[in-house]
Amino acid sequence: MKKFNPQHEEGKMAEAIEEQTAKMPSDLFLWAAIGAMTVSLSLQCMGRKHTSLFIGQWAAPFLLFGIYNKLVKQLGHD
Repeated sequence: MKKFNPQHEEGKMAEAIEEQTAKMPSDLFLWAAIGAMTVSLSLQCMGRKHTSLFIGQWAAPFLLFGIYNKLVKQLGHD
């Protein structure tokens, strides 16, 4: 069983990403997910099924990015 190491630090790339994502408003990702679903529905209605499915799959990653963004803002970054 591994013990938590308080000396562990994030890499420079992770720090840079967290610093930039902390600047973004959290609702940006929610609106991006809603936008992807809306575009997907529109494409589905137009009969472009494959493109619709492709765009529709973007909603989940946008929501996950929003969760990551919220965690970085609440817990901070090293």
